Amino acid sequence: MQGAFARLCLVVAAAVFNPLLFPHENTTLPEHDDQIRMREHEERLAKEQAQLDKDISQLEQRHEQEAHIEPDYSWYFWSAVSWVIFLCIELCRGNVSEFCLIEEENESEATCPKTVALSKDLLQNFCDRCTLSHENSRLKEFVEGFADNLLEAYRGIQDTEVDMEVSDFVGIGSMFESWQVCKPLTCDLIVPFSLPDPYYFQFCLSDIPPNMQGSGVIQVSRFGDEGCLCGSANLGDDLICLLHPSNNLKPKRSPDELLCSENTNVLSKHQVMKWFQISITKSWRQICHKYDFDLTFRNLDAAGAFKIRLPSGKILVLNLIPALQFQDSDAYFVTHFPSNCDSFPEDSYWPLSFAAYEKTLLKYYTKRLPQNSCHLHCLQIVTFLHRKQTGLTGKSALTGYHFKTALFHLLINKRPYMWSIDQIDQRLRDVLDFMQRLIHALVGNVKIPKEIPIPPVFLKADPVNLFRSLVLDRTLYEGTRAHFQEMLRNAPALLQEYTPIVTNGVMCLRLNEIL
Repeated sequence: MQGAFARLCLVVAAAVFNPLLFPHENTTLPEHDDQIRMREHEERLAKEQAQLDKDISQLEQRHEQEAHIEPDYSWYFWSAVSWVIFLCIELCRGNVSEFCLIEEENESEATCPKTVALSKDLLQNFCDRCTLSHENSRLKEFVEGFADNLLEAYRGIQDTEVDMEVSDFVGIGSMFESWQVCKPLTCDLIVPFSLPDPYYFQFCLSDIPPNMQGSGVIQVSRFGDEGCLCGSANLGDDLICLLHPSNNLKPKRSPDELLCSENTNVLSKHQVMKWFQISITKSWRQICHKYDFDLTFRNLDAAGAFKIRLPSGKILVLNLIPALQFQDSDAYFVTHFPSNCDSFPEDSYWPLSFAAYEKTLLKYYTKRLPQNSCHLHCLQIVTFLHRKQTGLTGKSALTGYHFKTALFHLLINKRPYMWSIDQIDQRLRDVLDFMQRLIHALVGNVKIPKEIPIPPVFLKADPVNLFRSLVLDRTLYEGTRAHFQEMLRNAPALLQEYTPIVTNGVMCLRLNEIL
């Protein structure tokens, strides 16, 4: 009744005040026009009054019916449930901006990256003492020579008609980018391989599940199977295909021989790693008499994960990673990332590595930054802190690659002069702050310099959320966030512990665990 009464008042008010609110536009109209306008106005009021009476009667009938029925609160209940479900969906969406390792509200100053008190002198002194560039250079030359011999030995024992073909390795990672700081010294090499003729790889980048972003499915195909008679018909002994003459000479091979998943043409990471492990083992047996160091397999589940103990006692970790080159680019589909060799999710999905482009991108910016820039120092510091925190509280979903990605975003968006060594404390805080909104630095980023020839298919792709796994797993997110917050709290103490101190005029070093 109250709603009907309000509508009635509104209609009456409109009828009363309408002449005052809307003055006549033409006062010289004839009297006959005024009569017509008044008649139309009366008819409109009559229609509105009839509609109002109808609404009032319907409302009264409804009230009479509800008076004999118990109140029903189900509508309110399901509305509340719907609102909660909507809220949960919004909180769990893969939006990059919603994931945060750092609480922006109700967070103590002790855990906020902006309040990490690290002096410039402490940071610069730490980097000067923890740089292993000279030792890295010698070990890198040794590793490259050993890898060359190992792959050459494989080529000597392989059957070129049946076995996979391996190309020259590509050095990636911290040792080849000159910023490694922690022991053991690690060298990562991508080893591209290809199928024997007449087979080739097809890359499928669409219809990838959200939890497999940044991956692709690889199918094995045979030349002539599509669009050519030589792959689908028997041409006889007297006829051959001039485009694919070898197709008629070689019988088709089974999926297992081509390292595919059972009864499919999809390349299997498990099968590839098994083949690579066996091949590398045979190759090592061919050349082991040439070396006097001890070589062991560090991880039997990860192909090519070696641990080398030199006669001097130094330990070197070598990761040979089987990979597939995407077309003619420097992008590679790999069996696993070196920083995550303990996990191989989804056998048919191959993660995409831009490590070769990242090495090129670092060189590009190094040439344009101040002579004594701090960008690699920032990467060394956060990598060291993360490694030490992992030793204290165990592994988390956070890896050194996440910090490296944050650095790339800052290099792309900040002016070169902002990377001078006297601003190392500010840039370090920027890297830590950027961890709360981390997307892939090279995929879907139109700000990448044109000098870095990343394939257009990746530049035009949607951004990839590197924290997607954390968004989907609340427990994993909480553990990773706790790891990050604890790392920030321990940062000043850890850097102070491994920085030179002066005692009675003599400088002492606490770097035994680093060098």
